[in-house]
Amino acid sequence: MNPRIVKLALVQMHCDAAPQDNLAHALESIAEAARRGANLVVLPELFLGPYFCQRPDDRSAFDRAEPIPGPTTEALAKAARQHRIVLVGGSLFERAGDGRFFNTAPVFQADGTLLGIYRKTHIPEDILYHEQHYFTPGDTGIRVFDTPLGKIAPLICYDQWYPEAARLATLQGAELLIYPTAIGLIDEAVEANITGDWEQMWRNAQVGHAAVNNVYVAACNRIGKEGAITFWGGSFVAGPAGQVLARAGADEQIVLAECDLSRVKPLQEAWRFLANRRPATYGGLTVSRS
Repeated sequence: MNPRIVKLALVQMHCDAAPQDNLAHALESIAEAARRGANLVVLPELFLGPYFCQRPDDRSAFDRAEPIPGPTTEALAKAARQHRIVLVGGSLFERAGDGRFFNTAPVFQADGTLLGIYRKTHIPEDILYHEQHYFTPGDTGIRVFDTPLGKIAPLICYDQWYPEAARLATLQGAELLIYPTAIGLIDEAVEANITGDWEQMWRNAQVGHAAVNNVYVAACNRIGKEGAITFWGGSFVAGPAGQVLARAGADEQIVLAECDLSRVKPLQEAWRFLANRRPATYGGLTVSRS
């Protein structure tokens, strides 16, 4: 079995500055990751600015939206081409041509080509995560991109809680699931004594996706206090047997991990979780419930 090594870098960063400053910081971090040997780099969700969805009525937030292709994707494409890396450009507040708005992950080849986009499927609406006021549920479906490094599937933050998304990506051949993320601890939850190790819960859910699908999973989070949310960082990479290969703390960091994608298929064939599925019994999963 010949190794297929992907040198993966997750850019864990503050995102609380002006868009041009956040973009400059992201580009500097991409360059640093490439200098350290990365050939696949990932940015966090909505990395161009503070997490504006804490308020359900911030109409000014729509001024941040931009088309894809647009100025930010042009800058990211240039970085991918310059450093010869595959790049998952976190996610952007996309203004689509038909007037809809999406939370969208662009994926770039190492020659700077925009390989395609994934629009976030699951849109949260809960305490301080009022994304349904800003984003239309994605219409791309779950997408898998065939890159020179391997088959990768970008999913976005809240998609992390849905095993259906991870399984659908795996069934399409994904070897590495990538989750640009913006998640943290909410002040109101602390004040209401809604206690628990939420970071561990978050990490465990995704490590579970890695284990039951025998794929690599990477989550790239932001850090810092923004309004009433403390983003905990904790970006990590998990292997196809469910082990955590690399994990960040709560500070800015470039998380590096080597992922041998040649391990995915043999593990899937050994555990046979995919082969032993019984899809005819799963109809209840598609029944809407209140």
